[in-house]
Amino acid sequence: MIVKTLPPTPESIEDEPQVTEVVPENGALVVRRRSPSQTSPRLTQKQQVLTIPAEFETIRYNPVEIEAHYRKRPLQVLRRIIAVLGPTFSFVFGLWCDSRRGIDIKNSRRRAIQLRELLTQLGPAYIKIGQALSTRPDLVPPVYLEELTRLQDQLPAFPNEIAYQFIEEELGAPPQEIYVELSPQPIAAASLGQVYKGKLKTGEEVAVKVQRPDLRERITIDLYILRRIAGWVQKNVKRVRSDLVGILDELGDRIFEEMDYIHEGENAERFFQLYGHIKDIYVPKIYWEYTNRRVLTMEWIDGIKLTQTAEIRDQGIDARYLIEVGVQCSLRQLLEHGFFHADPHPGNLLATPDGKLAYLDFGMMSEIKPPQRYGLIEAIVHVVNRDFEGLANDYVKLDFLSPDTDLTPIIPAFARVFADAQGASVAELNIKSITDELSALMYEYPFRVPPYYALIIRSLVTLEGIAIYIDPNFKVLSEAYPYVSKRLLTDPSTELRTSLRDLLFKEGRFRWNRLENLLRNARKNQDYDFNLVLNQGLDFLSSERGAFIRDKLVDEFVNGLNALSKNVLHNFTYLLRERVGLTAVNEIPAATVEQQQTLEHIKRILNILQETRGFDPIELAPQLTQLLVNPGVQRLGQQVTNRLVQKSVAHLIRELLATEEVNNNQDSKVERPANLSLSTKL
Repeated sequence: MIVKTLPPTPESIEDEPQVTEVVPENGALVVRRRSPSQTSPRLTQKQQVLTIPAEFETIRYNPVEIEAHYRKRPLQVLRRIIAVLGPTFSFVFGLWCDSRRGIDIKNSRRRAIQLRELLTQLGPAYIKIGQALSTRPDLVPPVYLEELTRLQDQLPAFPNEIAYQFIEEELGAPPQEIYVELSPQPIAAASLGQVYKGKLKTGEEVAVKVQRPDLRERITIDLYILRRIAGWVQKNVKRVRSDLVGILDELGDRIFEEMDYIHEGENAERFFQLYGHIKDIYVPKIYWEYTNRRVLTMEWIDGIKLTQTAEIRDQGIDARYLIEVGVQCSLRQLLEHGFFHADPHPGNLLATPDGKLAYLDFGMMSEIKPPQRYGLIEAIVHVVNRDFEGLANDYVKLDFLSPDTDLTPIIPAFARVFADAQGASVAELNIKSITDELSALMYEYPFRVPPYYALIIRSLVTLEGIAIYIDPNFKVLSEAYPYVSKRLLTDPSTELRTSLRDLLFKEGRFRWNRLENLLRNARKNQDYDFNLVLNQGLDFLSSERGAFIRDKLVDEFVNGLNALSKNVLHNFTYLLRERVGLTAVNEIPAATVEQQQTLEHIKRILNILQETRGFDPIELAPQLTQLLVNPGVQRLGQQVTNRLVQKSVAHLIRELLATEEVNNNQDSKVERPANLSLSTKL
């Protein structure tokens, strides 16, 4: 069939429709796109246009086609099942024997090597499982961790002859005619391909990634078997309510995209456009004229794996700082733009000699929709706020619970899970512990895990594993809170403004300590400065969307001014009476305890703002002058003035009424003795 499609990444490709031919092949859909022209975001800035080869293929995962393909080949499927189960049972039996004989620790090195070799033998799908485990020092013993780490880029290579044949087939010329230099052996070999170091005729050093042979067939049959097992479990095990088939299909989509190097190149370009400007993040350049479906040519990056802490330290680079940079970038990916790296294992994250964090391998990427992004931030706010009813509703909006689910028993269950999550102490938890607790909760109650969630957790847990490897005391949530605070204070979306209101108010009372905490944490974020919070804060408060918070803030501000004026008058009248001796002057009472607390909060917030990046007293005057002509700010000022006038008038009326009442009481006291004396005489 012939279908018309638009380019998959509009940020990096011209708005030019493509003609695409989709045909089934070996249990997958192969898509042939003809004569597309693409524009790299890097080159767009230089007013350059590049063209990729006239015809290439893209693979799409199609479980229906795959099932139809292998249903006709039961013997092939059976042979694969036996090939997987045989060595797996042998390995497990060996572990059991070691345990029974008490030599499991003595044999751990040999068993770790066996596990690595077993996963390598089973193929790419199982290698990826090993790669995920290699980032979890909290789950895997050190001996096994060391061996599993080799699965990232130290797998057995396939022959050069096959790699050179693929290069010629994909790029239309033998390697020696394309590259001036090409390493005689692969520099690294991973689950889906192997990498050579080369040099172009123009002098640039490049990494040339060539796909493994028979890759699609090996992965497809494993996905088919795992999908059949998942379907059987989902149908027959009532305790499992998650969409296991959907989760596997999501993984299948990502793996098939990863097998298409054209798609990976597009991902790299899009990743550069969205995150390449972040401080100390580096994204390598793609050379499109030397890239096709099975061959990818990209900029060569000299760097050290993040887990090689000693080597990084010897270079004078702070590995912990680079992890902080990675966490901030991941937060942007998951919560701001939604386009995220789903496979951030140590082989894909390098520390460059100039102290930057370089991302590699953009094959496995995924997206999270805006409602889900906002839902995750709202869930964080509700955990901090200990609003477990709101958290339960978040899980409904995030598709973990159906809308008709009875939330009554789930709300106290959340309270038990986050029993210690009070205020900033949430940051002391780690993602793995929270995930484990929630997994137990989801098993007990009618939760279903949506497919998109699996890759998010994979990404976060993998990143946290690297962080723990570098610094066992590293808390990802603690590093994330400044970013979340910044988003709450500056994001104009209705969803987050509602979350901000929920965080700052409880039963109609303004919680100053929460605002202080937000401002204090937000200023730690590198993208947050005084001008940002001032301009966006005033813009929000002067709009209709900020009416509720504005009204409450005005009341609190007026209370603060009232407390300040009371304290000033109290001190002044005290001096007149006690020091000067004017006893006729009544001493005005000082501010109440509540008013004094409000005043102290305002003082602390002003101090926090003064210490915020971008605060400059010299530039503040012209900024305030510009703000004063802003119609919204003028309306805000009028509202504060009106409220002050109302308070003053109300106070004056109360004073007059109080005075009149005192006079009446005094008059009644004077008359009462006279009446008594008169009655006595009578």
